[in-house]
Amino acid sequence: QVQLVESGGGLVQPGGSLRLSCAASGLTFSRYAMSWYRQAPGKERELVATISSGISSTDYADSVKGRFTISRDNAKNTVYLQMNSLKPEDTAVYYCNVRRYGLDYWGKGTLVTVSS
Repeated sequence: QVQLVESGGGLVQPGGSLRLSCAASGLTFSRYAMSWYRQAPGKERELVATISSGISSTDYADSVKGRFTISRDNAKNTVYLQMNSLKPEDTAVYYCNVRRYGLDYWGKGTLVTVSS
């Protein structure tokens, strides 16, 4: 059974940084692309960043390019999201995602609040 567990959220001031982690189990982690999504209050869930399997190419939403970095450690079955220069509009619940055999798997999410 695929399980994704996010951690690392919290309250941070504008301009600050956080690193989110997502520990995966129940799958051969290195074979799958991994993604981070977020959902702000009253808004739809949106894709933030994706990292491929293999060469670990990355892709980002325009709103986070140059501020966020997605990475993975296949030895630890973990994907990370380094978030710098955080803005109040980055406030959201952040979710880890993997698509395996056409099915989407999600973690329970971790809340990031950017506020002074």
